[in-house]
Amino acid sequence: MSPIFDIPRGERTRYSERVSDRPDPRQTLGRAAETAAAEHLTRAGFAVIARNVRLGHGEIDLVCRDGDVVVFVEVKCRRATWGDPPAAAVSWHKQRRLTRLAQHYLKWHRLEGARCRFDVVSVTLDVAGHTRIAHVRGAFDAIE
Repeated sequence: MSPIFDIPRGERTRYSERVSDRPDPRQTLGRAAETAAAEHLTRAGFAVIARNVRLGHGEIDLVCRDGDVVVFVEVKCRRATWGDPPAAAVSWHKQRRLTRLAQHYLKWHRLEGARCRFDVVSVTLDVAGHTRIAHVRGAFDAIE
């Protein structure tokens, strides 16, 4: 008997028999929001250094430079019909994770003494498909 059929009785399992070739709409929306945020920040005079920086325990959406300050940017996208503003989704736990990711990034690039800041860019889509971008500078302080 094949190992795939060796499932103990009484245990629930989740599986998919067929993997879809279609991209996840949430990922597509998220990538579009990050692109819109990067373009918005570039127009505001920021230099986008990196996008989607993946480290062992998470991801930094955007790393930018604003003069001599390294800016770690969390991009949040919501549809206007969802109620809460996108920036409300950056919980204390997410702030702590971003702080740790930023520390690793700074150490990895030998920028331990650099000034840094945490910004949130909110991208809101209305029912007509128009985007509204709000940039919150210094959205939160580093959390240990």
